[in-house]
Order: sequence, then structure tokens, then C-alpha cells
Amino acid sequence: MSNDRHVPVMLQRCLDMLAPALERPGAVVVDCTLGLGGHSEALLKRFPEVRLVALDRDKEALRLSGERLAPYGERATLVHAVYDELPEVLDRLGIPRVDGVLFDLGVSSMQLDEADRGFAYAQDAPLDMRMDQSTGIGAAEVLNTYPAGELVRILRAYGEEKQAKRIVSAIVREREKEPFTTSARLVELIRDALPQAAKRTGGNPAKRTFQALRIEVNHELDSVERAIPAAVRALAVGGRIAVLSYQSLEDRIVKQVFAAGAATTAPPGLPVVPEKYQPRLKLLTRGAELPTEEEVAENRRAAPARLRGVERIREDVL
Repeated sequence: MSNDRHVPVMLQRCLDMLAPALERPGAVVVDCTLGLGGHSEALLKRFPEVRLVALDRDKEALRLSGERLAPYGERATLVHAVYDELPEVLDRLGIPRVDGVLFDLGVSSMQLDEADRGFAYAQDAPLDMRMDQSTGIGAAEVLNTYPAGELVRILRAYGEEKQAKRIVSAIVREREKEPFTTSARLVELIRDALPQAAKRTGGNPAKRTFQALRIEVNHELDSVERAIPAAVRALAVGGRIAVLSYQSLEDRIVKQVFAAGAATTAPPGLPVVPEKYQPRLKLLTRGAELPTEEEVAENRRAAPARLRGVERIREDVL
């Protein structure tokens, strides 16, 4: 496999965005998506005083990152948790407020590269797709047991797949003959089910279905919907959040939470806006920032990335 897996996406930009908050004495930063530890290591290196709390639901990722971050000793605390468990994790560690939060959403490169995890449609593997293999049901069980209507909903909502009905009809027909176990059979079925015109657009025709199954198996959008507001609540005044998203559904959630925090909630027509209606957040990006062409050329996994950032500018007033 190429070196892609070791290249953190938009690394320099994320560090620069968080820098004003992390250069403060005693700063705490949370990497909500530790993965192989590339972003975390860079944060510890660039900000020598910072304390890092890093979360991941994947025990194998925690083990590998633990080795990588071992030289930083007490400065790094690694926790087995999903990112929407951030409030509980901080509570347990006795950390009332944090100065920086980083989210690198989507599948970690390690999960894509380990064939037996079943995330990648380019190679045959068991249809699992669980980011935490110690809990929940895998993609095969979703395919084999969900009612047709529910599968259509998932493919449309999470994969933005226009041919959802056609694909699901084929899945239901095939699973009655024999349950699905591996990715190659699903990829082949999708290829056969799609009309010629649909196969000519947007890369591998299985991509959208695999994305939809992965989001369903890992409850990804639910987690993002809970995690982003939780991160905002955990942020000290002057603290910053940077979020990398890789598909429009996640990016939309991030955009909405940030926009709501950066808007005034005052009723229209007030001559002076009282403190309690003032925006809590300041947007650090105009729209979503994209990776540079050079970065995409070096690391193809950066191509779909969208970066958004905010700074907390005042406390919540109850």
C-alpha cells in the first residue's frame, strides 16, 4: 500500500487554525478521531506545553497510536470512546473546559487499508465495516436482515444513491438465494444492477452504497450530530474547533451547528442587542476550505476533504 495512510489531511492548516488557542499556558486539546495518531503527534510536537486527550472507538488504532505517542508520556491521554462521548470523557478526567478540538471525520486510513475490515470496495473482504469490532452489527447483517424499504432509505439518505430501489431489489433477490458475506459479491451485484449511464459517473459505482452501509453500521451521522454541539459546549472562551469532513452529509451538520452559534438570536428590531443574544462563536473559515491541488496530488485521500473552524468568543448566557 502506498504511503497515503501516514499522511494526515490538511495538517498544516489545522495546526495553524488551532494555534492561537493552543499557545496559551496549560492548554488542553482533544483529538476526537485519533486514528493512526498523525494529527495528534503533530499537535504535541508543535505545541510543547499542550496536554492532549485523544479518542478513538477502534482498539487497534489506540494500540498503534499508543506506541507512536509513547515518547510524549503524560502529555497524551488516549481513551477508547466514540467522539460523541466527549462530555463523559472530559468529566471522568476532571477537565471542565478545553482550548482546542480537532475532528477528522470519515474512515481512518488504517481501516481502509486493512483488507479484513471490509471498508474498501476495491478488494474482496468480509462485509464488516464496524469501526469498533467489539460491538454492534456488521454490514453483512444489515444487508441480510433489514427490510427492503429501510435499505432503500439508508442508500438514499446516507449514500445519496439515486438508483437505491434498483440496487435494493437486486440485494433482496440475491440474499434469498444466499446471505451476503463478502464485499466482492456486493460490488458485482451493484455493477450489474445499475443502468449504463449511472456507471459512467463518479468513480466506482459501489462507492455510494458502501458509504451508506458504513454510516449505518457506525451510526456516524447520529454521532456527529451529538459530538459537534458537545465540543462547542466544552470549549473555553478563546478556544477553537477544527473539523475535517469528507462527505456532504457530515459537512452540512457541522456547517449548521457553527452557523447557529455564530448568529445573533435577538428578536428583530432591537436597538441594542443584549449580551444573552450575542453570537457565541466566530467563524474561522469562509464556507468550507479545500485542500490545495498539491496536497491532493500527494495524498489522494485528501481530495474530498472540507475544513471548517470556529472560535468561542463568549460564554453561554442562561
